[in-house]
Amino acid sequence: MEQLAALAFVFVAGLITAIATGLGAIPFFFVSDVSDRWNVALWGIASGIMVSASLFGLIFEGLANGTPVELGIGLGAGVVLVLVAHYFIEGAEVHPQKYEEADFRKLVLILGILTVHSFPEGVAVGVSFADLGLEGGFELFGFVVPLLAVFMTLAISIHNIPEGLAVSIPLRSMDVPNWKLVWWAIFSSLPQPIGAVVAFYFVRVAREFLPFGFGFAAGAMVFLVLTEFIPEALELGERLPRGGKVELAAGLAAGFAVMVPLAFI
Repeated sequence: MEQLAALAFVFVAGLITAIATGLGAIPFFFVSDVSDRWNVALWGIASGIMVSASLFGLIFEGLANGTPVELGIGLGAGVVLVLVAHYFIEGAEVHPQKYEEADFRKLVLILGILTVHSFPEGVAVGVSFADLGLEGGFELFGFVVPLLAVFMTLAISIHNIPEGLAVSIPLRSMDVPNWKLVWWAIFSSLPQPIGAVVAFYFVRVAREFLPFGFGFAAGAMVFLVLTEFIPEALELGERLPRGGKVELAAGLAAGFAVMVPLAFI
């Protein structure tokens, strides 16, 4: 019963990160468009948050629970996962406009593709809850919650906001209602709570794999930042002065500034 309650708790944490994606659609309730300058800065903030969360959260915890070799193997496995996932879905990238046009069967297929993109973030949340109920955290709803879990849930939630914005922009061009923008943004991250539960259950059952799990999540997220988030930001900033590099750098610095102090609480 306790195990089921713990799984439910982690699922809710993962669901919070998915719901946070919907915040990316909120600006369209007030403005008709979001400038490229702000869009690049948001991707920079997300990148800074993910790298700092990986370095000061996951990697530090991985070293505290295992050897550098175990952590390194996990980091490599995380990178390989992203590479293999991209190889298998190459050519199957889903444009948000297809969400609105798809029937139920196609939506299930789309959700499967989105799982590939959302899984590393869900894994990061799930692994961070490995010490749920153990000493060293604070009590919340009857659970002793690790500080790392709060840190990672917050980091992934903030990171999801520009992703929600990226989903909403093309749908906005189709005159999709604002409330649907919020729903489709959340839909794009729905696999995250599933990934969180799977990762949490695995590291709880096989604690000896915990350092590999921390490395796996960190490797996948940092690789995603380098191969997807930063290139996405630079592509959006092509028409800006200096190619948007100033806005990207400012966003990266802001992301680090927000998350680094939380890592040492």
